Amino acid sequence: MHVFVIAGEPSGDRLGTALMAGLKALVPGIRFSGVGGAGMAGEGLSSLFPMDELSVMGIAEILPKYRHLKRRIAQTARAVIDTAPDVLITIDSPDFCLRVARQVKAASDIRTVHYVAPTVWAWRPGRAQKMAQVIDHVLALFPFEPPLMQAAGMRCDFVGHPVVAEPVPSAQDQAALRARFDLGEAPVLLALPGSRRGEVGRLAPVFGAAIDRYLAARPDMRVIVPAAGPVAHVVRDLTADWPGSAIVLDPAEHDDFPTLKRGAFGAAELALAASGTVSLELAAAATPMVIAYRFNWLSWQIISRMAIVDTVTLVNLVSDTRVVPECLGPACTAENIAKALDDVARSPDLQRDAMALTMQRLGQDGQAPGLRAAHAVLDGLS
Repeated sequence: MHVFVIAGEPSGDRLGTALMAGLKALVPGIRFSGVGGAGMAGEGLSSLFPMDELSVMGIAEILPKYRHLKRRIAQTARAVIDTAPDVLITIDSPDFCLRVARQVKAASDIRTVHYVAPTVWAWRPGRAQKMAQVIDHVLALFPFEPPLMQAAGMRCDFVGHPVVAEPVPSAQDQAALRARFDLGEAPVLLALPGSRRGEVGRLAPVFGAAIDRYLAARPDMRVIVPAAGPVAHVVRDLTADWPGSAIVLDPAEHDDFPTLKRGAFGAAELALAASGTVSLELAAAATPMVIAYRFNWLSWQIISRMAIVDTVTLVNLVSDTRVVPECLGPACTAENIAKALDDVARSPDLQRDAMALTMQRLGQDGQAPGLRAAHAVLDGLS
């Protein structure tokens, strides 16, 4: 069996790695072609070109690199058509992947599978119909997504979210964190101001001001900020004057960063986080949270008008509750955030049932998502 698989960014490489491992366990002798990162290379993929070329092609970078991107799309589509695999699996990165799939479908009847459904439940629902023109089968991370994809004419299987396969914080992880930074028994507040330079720049000042307000009544509390590698230096600069003797965890400085990060998630009484999938990491660690996000003015005008859900927090959506407070757009102020932190700290158990339900609905204690995805791909070919 021959599978052509494409991932365009690190998160896609992680999904692809688990999927490839699942396929190898089910189909001895399977071979892979495509584009991917280090994890997928470890499972036997020789990437057509470095995945990093696609990882940097976000919205701001598209225009100056448009011609190069078009060449890579055409090159990848031609490689799929020429090798005629049993299935083409594209993973997230729709700007690249769906354009490849469109060219492949125009020239062949190769089955196409896309891993990670578009967020049509949040905005722009018409994307599902457009995607159905080139995609036969969708692998969904969330249990409420299959009906939306099926209504557009695609097969869709819920395969579980990768967060349920990640190790959860242990007592040893927490002890390692406390010993490393001499925290003793001090209470911990976790701050997660984002993983992109722009959002960190917008959020760090208001996060710092909110934490200053909140810690006025909790002077013994320490603040820990696990930073994403590419923006760690920015996070360090912008948190230098934060209260709580803020500790920045930098992947480049700590060989045991994953252990320290898990320890921080487990030790924290409370977290203040940017909107995004980090809410699921916090839910997995059972860490009560407040979600806050400040958009630029134009983005907020567009998003606030196009959104079709009343919450952006995945824990709220998956658990069908609204227990995680959000301070978004104009409401993302130090005063509002500090009040939300205080409210959550007074009643943390209100969130814990919703977090546990979220993990259950995302596939916790079931078959690993990569293996479930592999089963779904093979079932679609039968």
